[in-house]
Amino acid sequence: MKHATDKALDQLEPLLQRLRALGGLTEKKRGVFYRRSSSFLHFHEDPSGLYADLKRRDATIERLKVDTAEGQQALLGRASEELGSSC
Repeated sequence: MKHATDKALDQLEPLLQRLRALGGLTEKKRGVFYRRSSSFLHFHEDPSGLYADLKRRDATIERLKVDTAEGQQALLGRASEELGSSC
């Protein structure tokens, strides 16, 4: 699974805007978010779709499919939970 290209991230731009609005994150590169100095969230593309890898507080990685509205909402909810904020 490769990191998401700019073309793939273009499809996710509305989601990226919502993630930027959560607060507590720094986007070091488009679509690559850090929480403090630690990697928090980034995107991958695969023939089966677009995915986000979210690093949880317990240091495990949760992979979520984000090429549907439901998947994007699930990611926003999980990210908010991890950040301790609401979206």
